[in-house]
Amino acid sequence: MAFYLPLGDGRFESTEHTRGPWDPAAQHAGPPAALLGRAVESVAPPGMRVARLTYEIARPVPIAVLEVAVRVVRQGRSVALVEASIDPFMSCSALLIRAGEDLVPAATPPVAVHLDGASVKPLYPTTHDIGYHTAMDFRFSEGSFLERGPATAWMRMRESLVDGEEPSPLSRVLVAADSGNGISNELELNRFLFVNADLTVHLLRHPLGEWVCLRSATSIDAAGIGLADTALHDQHGPIGRSVQSLFVAPRR
Repeated sequence: MAFYLPLGDGRFESTEHTRGPWDPAAQHAGPPAALLGRAVESVAPPGMRVARLTYEIARPVPIAVLEVAVRVVRQGRSVALVEASIDPFMSCSALLIRAGEDLVPAATPPVAVHLDGASVKPLYPTTHDIGYHTAMDFRFSEGSFLERGPATAWMRMRESLVDGEEPSPLSRVLVAADSGNGISNELELNRFLFVNADLTVHLLRHPLGEWVCLRSATSIDAAGIGLADTALHDQHGPIGRSVQSLFVAPRR
């Protein structure tokens, strides 16, 4: 079963695979972020590629029927701006840039992370058996869910984003990118919340293959504001970066 079942006219039924680790009635932000990215791709002008997506997460996305809206806000010769939303829960602003084959010399850092040697690590306790944590493969090269501090995790979708469709390379990135704060937490899970209120993903290119790597580190100020910074890779090298602003507070 996929994360979503298409109902037509921009409506999707959410399945239990979207469920986040804390609230059994709410989704992990990764699947709806990918669903909005899919909508952006559906209206992308020919020859343009998604280079940046900024998500505002107004409230938890429920496991329910969702309606996705999308529109092209501005289109020029070289760039375009697209907006997509799942009201009133999450919205996305996407920047698209015209791309071509071998237009300029490539200049990227060498491969710094490798899937070989990464291993499965135990998950933190959850209140349910099926959810995002079972719909994704996780393998750690550094750190783990139960360790505090920076971590490097490889992630792969076990389920399709939308039933009957092969996930696009963009979907593979977006369904994983929101996990940066979860794998690199700096505080005790049973004592503190660290919830991201937004997500920005910059993409140099789309991933090759099924695996996406997150090299994540979280910084927290004593005032209760945090920042999760993630370098995104695939097995061929860097693909981009994601950043999350965090609301950090003691659990009540």
